[in-house]
Amino acid sequence: MQIVILDDAAQVAAYGANIFAKQLLKKPASVLGLATGSTPVALYQQLIEKNKAGDISFSQATTFNLDEYLGLTGEHPQSYRYFMNEQLFNHVDIDKQNTHVPPGDAVNPLIACTEYEQKITAAGGVDVQLLGIGRNGHIGFNEPSSGLTSRTRVKTLTKATIEDNARFFAEGEYQPHLSITMGIGTILEAKKVVLLATGASKADAVHAMVEGPLMAKCPASALQLHKDAVIIIDKAAASKLEDLEFYQHIEAENQKLQAHLATL
Repeated sequence: MQIVILDDAAQVAAYGANIFAKQLLKKPASVLGLATGSTPVALYQQLIEKNKAGDISFSQATTFNLDEYLGLTGEHPQSYRYFMNEQLFNHVDIDKQNTHVPPGDAVNPLIACTEYEQKITAAGGVDVQLLGIGRNGHIGFNEPSSGLTSRTRVKTLTKATIEDNARFFAEGEYQPHLSITMGIGTILEAKKVVLLATGASKADAVHAMVEGPLMAKCPASALQLHKDAVIIIDKAAASKLEDLEFYQHIEAENQKLQAHLATL
């Protein structure tokens, strides 16, 4: 894992956005794995600004989202398809036919999961996968106890996740308790993983992910197995890491190396 500790959420978003921008410049036809939630919004805003400035283009890109609520159509304001349209797709030069979100309204969700895996494979696999992390260590909707080699499937949400997401639903509005999510095994097959975490409420999960044992109780700990996982966090989210100074030292040395290589 590459642990990048920055001052605040704005710096976290900027660092993450630059990774995606560099990927699109290097490979315009990149396959990007995307995430929803409050944390990625600032990153998407920066990508929109870069696109409008002509610095990057999504015209050849393909995207796959991590997850979707089961039982919601893409037109529902709380669906993740709607979120992605509002927060990114409607504002950049991407062909929406090349944007994929698990179908929450699938007639047969089990078949839909298999088909989603097949689409990712047919696209050549994900080049860069964006992740957030839940307070209980979940990534995507892979809740604690999820298999570390799991594939795209239907998952039951924990009470903690339902409570965390309840703020997005109006009082009395139907809130799904099931989802379709990429599996942990699917996520680990991405060539690069970028995880963002900000705020003190994520500090315990970040500690368990980075310094805890590899265990299903903290699904994000599976990223310890990934050969190119970049964990970008602010100081608040990093506050419970025991080797904080060591990670900062490593990143400083990495930056020196990158600066040197840029001069060659």
